[in-house]
Order: sequence, then C-alpha cells, then structure tokens
Amino acid sequence: MDNRNQKREKLKTLEERIGYIFRDPSLLEHAMTHSSCANELHKGHLGSNERLEFLGDAVLELVSSDFFYHRYPEMPEGRLTKLRASFVCEPALAYCAEQIPLGDYLLLGKGEEQTGGRFRPSVVSDAMEALIGAIYLDSSLKEARSFIHRFILNDIEGKQYFYDAKTILQEEVQKQEGAELSYELLSEDGPDHRKRFASAVLLNGKELARGTGGSKKQAEQQAAFEALKGLGLVETEKQSEKDNGGSLDVSEKH
Repeated sequence: MDNRNQKREKLKTLEERIGYIFRDPSLLEHAMTHSSCANELHKGHLGSNERLEFLGDAVLELVSSDFFYHRYPEMPEGRLTKLRASFVCEPALAYCAEQIPLGDYLLLGKGEEQTGGRFRPSVVSDAMEALIGAIYLDSSLKEARSFIHRFILNDIEGKQYFYDAKTILQEEVQKQEGAELSYELLSEDGPDHRKRFASAVLLNGKELARGTGGSKKQAEQQAAFEALKGLGLVETEKQSEKDNGGSLDVSEKH
C-alpha cells in the first residue's frame, strides 16, 4: 500500500473514532496537516491547518458559551468566563484530544515528528480546533456542536475536577492548619521526543496518590485528581449540589 492509500485509510479510521464521515475528505486531511508537513510539501501556510484552527476556535467559543449559559442560568458572567476558559484552553483540549487519540492521526514534518510534536499539547489542541472547523465547513454548526458535546463538553463535573485538580486540592489542604502539600517526581522514562513522567502528591510528607503524563505538569495534575478521588472530594462536591453539604476534612482522612 502506498503512502497516499495509507494516509486515506488512517483518516477513515479517524472518522470512525469521532463518529463523523466527511463529505469532503480533503477537509479532514487539511485539518490534520501541521505547518511542518505543509512546509515540507511546499504548500505554504495555506496548506496547513492554521486557518481551520482559527475557524474552529470561534465555533468552539460560541458552542461552549451557549452551553454554559443555559446549563448554569444563575452563574454570573465572571464565573462563566472562567469556566469556559478552563474547558477550551490548550491543556484541556489536549486532554480531550488524547481520548480519540488525535495525535495518532496528525500529518507532521520529519523534524516535528522527531521532536515529539505528535504528543505536544499545543500541536494536538490546535488540531482539535482545526477538526471542529473542518466539521463546521463540511456540514453545519449542528454537526460541529454535536462533536464538541461528545468530546469536549462531556462529563462536566469530572473534567472540572481534573482541570482544576491541583488548585482544588491545594485550597482544601489550606483549610487544615499546618497541612503542607507537595509533589515529588518519581520517574522520567522514554526517549526525549516521547517522555513519560510519574509523580506523587504528598500531604505532610505522606503519599496521597500517583499520576503519570507526558510532562511533569500533567503527571502532577493526574496525581492531584487521583488524590481528590481517593479523598472522596469529588463525591462530596456532587452531593453538595443536592444538600449544600460541608467540605472535606483532610485531617480526618489521614
């Protein structure tokens, strides 16, 4: 099978993963084409996914704004803005892209490939927005909204805790007098272009949980999220939506 057919089959697999079949397959290929690949093929900036990324960013902002506006009718503008930002920022989109996993389908130049671009948050988050733009152009806002709801605006409560895990955990620990939270890098494995990090989060020197990720920051975020789950904070917060219940006492857990 030649490279062109391999590329076509790979993109067909991506269509199956996202549950959307393109009427114009060239739009999907365009959305997956990083500027490094476009440059190697002498296509210039028009051959990359940057313009689709621009369009997809606008569609995502509209859809997410509409979603949170109607989901939280009593929430003030400032909090809505902060909430939306946490779901459409680079780390959040990169996390959502991993669930596809979108990085496996990117068309990269040799240099970008060798330096780990396929797993770089900035690259995959841009591709996520480009994919949204491509779906919008290929069909309608309705289809783009459906994709966004399936892959980005899903599991809202869980993702809020994941995206803000370190902040939430730190705020909870600060309620306990003398409590100190810290993170420890446990390991760093793999080649330079595909590093995997493992970190632990500790409370007063005692390990609460561990996490892994493609960067030290991601590993710490995962560890913090696992700690929140282990401490029961996620469940406590969900219950508080029903009964305005109290906060978690970390000192009682340890």
